[in-house]
Amino acid sequence: MSAESTPEPVIPGGPGTSGPRHRAKGRRRKSRGKRGRGLLIAAWTAAGIVVLGGTGAGYLYFKLNDNLKSVDINQALGSDRPTRTDNGSENILVLGSDSRSGSNDKLGGGTDDGSARSDTAMIVHVYKGHKKASVVSIPRDTLIDRPACTDAGGTTHAAATDVMFNSAYSTGGAACAVKTVESISGVRMDHYLEVDFSGFQKLIDELGGVTVTTTKDINDSDSHLNLKAGTHKLTGEQALGLVRTRHGVGDGSDLGRIQLQQAFIKALVNQVKDIGLFGSPKKLIDLADTATKAVTTDSDLGSVNSLLDFANGLKGISSSHMSMVTMPVQYDPANPNRVIVAEAESKLVWDALKNDRAIPKAATEGTASGTAKGVVTSS
Repeated sequence: MSAESTPEPVIPGGPGTSGPRHRAKGRRRKSRGKRGRGLLIAAWTAAGIVVLGGTGAGYLYFKLNDNLKSVDINQALGSDRPTRTDNGSENILVLGSDSRSGSNDKLGGGTDDGSARSDTAMIVHVYKGHKKASVVSIPRDTLIDRPACTDAGGTTHAAATDVMFNSAYSTGGAACAVKTVESISGVRMDHYLEVDFSGFQKLIDELGGVTVTTTKDINDSDSHLNLKAGTHKLTGEQALGLVRTRHGVGDGSDLGRIQLQQAFIKALVNQVKDIGLFGSPKKLIDLADTATKAVTTDSDLGSVNSLLDFANGLKGISSSHMSMVTMPVQYDPANPNRVIVAEAESKLVWDALKNDRAIPKAATEGTASGTAKGVVTSS
């Protein structure tokens, strides 16, 4: 089943629906059910752990190197891309993949149809000096015009209009996802990181869990999550449930789920340095092994040495210097299951990234948003 035809839960209407009517194709979708959520922090943590684990003996180096999977994005996309900026900043597309195969099948539910979906997408802009970053989440339900693209295997896929954003990955893999993001934003992606949610769960467990405070009860049978309002030390399974939950709290929209994900990222970034990773060499090795198995990178990051250099450039960024926004969207007047790009506000975001500036508050004023903000905080 393609991403365009996957059943979906309804996104309730909200303020700011006066944008241009963007008519969706096909029938109204029913509730989608269980779906996995990869997360930026899993890839970020993976890179950080490689910094720690990659300093070991030669055997460990080769073991970790063999774990890594990479995709040659530059060869697949060729020269028809936005111009690379030369201001000291970097843009990284981070995807959470939702494969139905292997251990992901048990965690994510659904059938193993041989496909994978990008249920989480974030552009990480690392500013010049690598002391701060902006993260722009792209809602998977956004209707977009997908450009023609060639996947890593050399197969060309025709352009498509009025399709969900996450169809790019299920159609042509990493290369098509990068091409689509660059088409939407006009921003060149310097790197690509992908993490599957089975790896995400293992990473959280091996890190010893993450402590968060919930201001409301969260109860979602689809994501197997039941948390009373209060402080919790989340296991990997609970953390996965939190970043997957759509119906457990808020308005049931993907925009609300993004708000929970962004809050969890900040909680983990705040705590990861205090977990005591340096106390046990075996723990470091286990973490590095899990992390390098969990991620797929672009070919420029496809070795331990390259990932080590990259991660060293990120490790100084704390959550207090990390701005998180959702790509400006409006609810689609033609289909409440979908959102459409708020063009004027999105341009403010992309112009800021191109010029290595902070994203202005005006970029998200009056745009659609979920109702789960503040439900999860760092304890």
